[in-house]
Amino acid sequence: MISEGGCLCGAVRYKAQGEPLNVRVCHCRNCQKAMGSPFFARALFPQTALTVEGETGRYPTSERIDRVFCKQCGTRLFSWRRDGSAAGVALATFDDRNAFAPSEHIWVQEKLEWLKFDDGLPQHPTTIPS
Repeated sequence: MISEGGCLCGAVRYKAQGEPLNVRVCHCRNCQKAMGSPFFARALFPQTALTVEGETGRYPTSERIDRVFCKQCGTRLFSWRRDGSAAGVALATFDDRNAFAPSEHIWVQEKLEWLKFDDGLPQHPTTIPS
């Protein structure tokens, strides 16, 4: 299975091969700030499963993670682990934005107070193993 996606302007395109390792919604403060959104909904893939075409930029948001974005339009595409193990792909950037559904919420201790869940998914106060 190959899932494709890209940025708003089309300058960056990617392909993700196979099934994701997991699909989660992260509510940590770093994800909120990096995405400019209440959370980061992402599918985690091994970096070896991703092919990226187009010019991207990177910004380190922690010791472990770089955020990868389109240099043309600024679309935030990936959270890229510096150790080369995996990358979180923003769910809304897939061509089929409904291709993957989250299975859980992480870092809910940092979620915005007004955000309410009614999806029945497990909620973890912090992170859980990959």
